[in-house]
Amino acid sequence: MIVVGRDLSPFVRRVMVSLKLTGLPHEQKPLATTTDMDKIRAINPLARVPCLLVEGEDQPLVDSWTILDYIDEQAGPEKALIPAKGRERRAVLRLVALAMGAAEKAVQSFYERTRRPAEKQHKPWLDHLDGQVAGGLGELDKVAAAAAAKGWPYLTGQRITQADVSAVVALEFVRHTAPYLAGPEAFPALGALAARLDEMPAFKATSLERFK
Repeated sequence: MIVVGRDLSPFVRRVMVSLKLTGLPHEQKPLATTTDMDKIRAINPLARVPCLLVEGEDQPLVDSWTILDYIDEQAGPEKALIPAKGRERRAVLRLVALAMGAAEKAVQSFYERTRRPAEKQHKPWLDHLDGQVAGGLGELDKVAAAAAAKGWPYLTGQRITQADVSAVVALEFVRHTAPYLAGPEAFPALGALAARLDEMPAFKATSLERFK
């Protein structure tokens, strides 16, 4: 398997972390939408990352949700990061949706602030995007605090899931691109989870520190 995209993208990074956690063999082609658009478009007509090239498959897999579903299928039920069914699955998917919703809005905010001239930026729209980011991370922080109060090491219990991966990836992307929204004192319970997970090889290997 070859993952197309850089870890700076929260959508790419959560795929890379998931591959490392499940132990599936993989490579990475770190193409960036800012500099390698033609190469990415040749793989994915939407010109988005991540994409997953799988030996023996006619077409690449696109979008991190689709790729993560494939990863879980290949990893099997013992290593899959999203439970197969029931309340546990819904609980994880809810938190993943919150995390990726926050990440999507953070990406939009980042592009609005960095790619559009200051005189053309629409502050009410930026405020709206930043409010959505803060809302998603705030809810995840409440869940992290509740989990810690129960003595759980992870957001939904004793086992790491895609909820933890996506939540930490989203928080760290916001810290990297919009520190005014997620400084060291913001979202303390979620930040504590991130600090612990950052000690894991899968998170260390994909750290955003190298993009500073």
